[in-house]
Amino acid sequence: MNTEVNEIQATKTWLEQFVIGLNLCPFAAKPFREDRIHYALEASAEPTQIAERLIDELERLQTSPEIETTLLIIPNALDDFDVYWDFVEVAESIIEPLGLMGIFQIASFHPKYCFEGVETDDPANRTNRSPYPMLHLLREQSLSEAIAAHPNVAGIPERNVAVLRGLKSKTGEAT
Repeated sequence: MNTEVNEIQATKTWLEQFVIGLNLCPFAAKPFREDRIHYALEASAEPTQIAERLIDELERLQTSPEIETTLLIIPNALDDFDVYWDFVEVAESIIEPLGLMGIFQIASFHPKYCFEGVETDDPANRTNRSPYPMLHLLREQSLSEAIAAHPNVAGIPERNVAVLRGLKSKTGEAT
């Protein structure tokens, strides 16, 4: 199996077993089951190439209604979380000039994700940790509809933190 296939499969496994398996994102299961998630891998380590791929993937998402959401996987770059976070700002700034503000948004996932003001080893950080740095491209309309249909959106982050901290206390290890 080539590296690209392995990295995409690792992402699918993480999504299925961790994100969906622990119900960290109650909106992820349906597009996963329906095979409406596009997995794009950008192998370049160059930020310019990654930004160009982001633009390509936003355009693909815009012209492909059968794709609900895209995970842009970036396995060979942005390993340092602070560098990644700077790139997330660049990525978000790309949306407006393309006329896509209010249509798409970006969620961020990284193997070393750490929320501001939270200790690095706090299991709460695992809610946004992934096998590789990645950008999750979301349709705002779909997200709004999912949020409107969920009985307690505000409780999702608190529930996730409790689940992940509970896993650590049961195993004695960080998840």
